[in-house]
Amino acid sequence: MIFYLLSFVALLVATFITTQNDSQLWISLMLIIVVVGVNFFLLFSELKRYHARKAHMRRISKIEEIETGTESSGRVR
Repeated sequence: MIFYLLSFVALLVATFITTQNDSQLWISLMLIIVVVGVNFFLLFSELKRYHARKAHMRRISKIEEIETGTESSGRVR
């Protein structure tokens, strides 16, 4: 949660720097690239962790089916 607040503040600072007529446009562009890049990295890492957890849960459920002798419909073989 705090990361998104810091990202928002960084984007506000980048917007402020962009609206000024200084020659520091590269600073705002760098801030935007860093914030967007870190957000994409975190998003992809969360998706990767979610898929790994989902695959792990599938493996566990298959092991339990074999050990208990039930099918996926719940009937005993």
